[in-house]
Amino acid sequence: MALTDEVVPFLFYNKENIFSKKGGLLLRQKFQHLDYKILVPYLLLIVFGILMVYSASSDILLVNGFKPATYGIRQAVYAFIAIFLFATVTFLLRLEIFKSRRFVAGFLGISMLLLLYLVLLKFIKGDAAAINGAVGWIDLKFIKIQPLEIAKLALVIYLAYYLDRHDGLMRRGQIFENLSRPAILAGIMMILVFLEPDLGGTAILAMIVIVMFSVSGVPAKNALTWLFVIILGVLLVVLLLIKWDPAFLQKKYQYQRLMSFLHPFELEQKGGAQLVNSYYAIHNGGLFGVGLGNSMQKRGYLPEPYTDFILAIIAEEIGVVGAIAILALLFYLMWSIMDVGIHAESQFNALVCFGVATIIFTETLFNVGAVLGLLPITGVTLPFISYGGSSLIVLSTSIGLVLNIAANERIKKENENADEY
Repeated sequence: MALTDEVVPFLFYNKENIFSKKGGLLLRQKFQHLDYKILVPYLLLIVFGILMVYSASSDILLVNGFKPATYGIRQAVYAFIAIFLFATVTFLLRLEIFKSRRFVAGFLGISMLLLLYLVLLKFIKGDAAAINGAVGWIDLKFIKIQPLEIAKLALVIYLAYYLDRHDGLMRRGQIFENLSRPAILAGIMMILVFLEPDLGGTAILAMIVIVMFSVSGVPAKNALTWLFVIILGVLLVVLLLIKWDPAFLQKKYQYQRLMSFLHPFELEQKGGAQLVNSYYAIHNGGLFGVGLGNSMQKRGYLPEPYTDFILAIIAEEIGVVGAIAILALLFYLMWSIMDVGIHAESQFNALVCFGVATIIFTETLFNVGAVLGLLPITGVTLPFISYGGSSLIVLSTSIGLVLNIAANERIKKENENADEY
C-alpha cells in the first residue's frame, strides 16, 4: 500500500482522498464557508506586524552595523511559515484529529517535555542560559522555539478534549472529582513555567484554565471564587515582597521589573527604562503620531522596541488613535472567535474557541497593561504584532483550528437543513 494511502485518510477532513472528486468538493465547501470576520483581521494584523517590526527595529540595527531590514525579513519569513500552517490546519486537516486521544496525549506530552527540558537547563547552566532573566527558549540556530507558546495551545486542546468527555457531569458534589485531574496537570505545567521563571506565562495558563472550566458547566460562583482567590493570593505576595524588600531578590531580573513598575522614574537605571521611555513615546505620538518610521524612542532609548513594547512605538508613530485601532482589530478578532464558540453545537469546538480567545485576550491585556504602566512588565508580547516566530506560528495554527471549526459547524448546519427538506 502506498504511503499516501495510509497518510491521507488520517490527515484530511474526510476518509475520502483529498485529491478525489469528493475530496475536492470538501475543499470547496471549506472555502465557501470561511469566516471572513476572523480571516481578514488575522491577515491585517500579520501584515501590520511585519511593517511595525521593520519600523521599530531598523534604526537600532543600522546603528549596530546590521542591515536595517534584518528583523523585518525574519518576521516576514515567520509569517510565511505561520500562514502555511494556518492554511494546512484550516483546509486540509480533519477536525477529528484534534479530538483523538493519541494526538491530545502526544501533543500535551511533547509540550510538557519541552518545558521540563527548560527547567533542567536552568538548573544545569543557571543564568548563563537565560534571556532577559528567564530560560524560556530553545535555540535551534535558525529559530528560537518558546515551549510556552506550544504549551498554551496544547493545554487548550487537552482541556477541550477532557471537558467535552465530562460534559454534563459538573454537578454539585462532583466538580472536584471531575476537575482534579486536569487541574493537577495544568498545575504541573504552570509550575514548570514559573520555574523558568516566567510569571506572565504562568498567569496566562491560569487564565486559560479558569475560563475553560467556567464555560464547561462549572457554576459561575465556583469559577469567580477561584479567580478571586488567585488574584488575592497574587496581591498578597506582591504586597509582602514590597514590604519585605528581601536582599536576596534585589538583583533578580523579575524582582527589578516589579519594583520598576512601582517606581519607574526612580529606578530608570535599574530596569525602569522601558516603562519611562514607553511613556515618552506615547506622549510624543499624541493623537495622530509623528509619522510611520519617525519614532525617536526606537533609536536606542527604548530597549528592544520591536518585542513586548512595540505598542509604544505604534502609539508614537501613528498616534493613540492608530494604536486604539489596532487594539480594536484584536478585540474584534477575539469576539469573532468567541462568536463561533457561542454558536458551536459541539462542546469540544466551543471550548477550543473560548480557549484560543482567552490566549489572545490575556496576552493583549498583559502587554497593554505593561506598556501603560498599569501592570508589571512580564515580557508578554502583543499578539501577531511583536517580533518572534514561536508566538506567531502557534497563534496562526490556533486561528486555523478555529476557522476549521467554524467551517465544519456551518457545513454541518447546512447539511442538517438540507435533510429537513
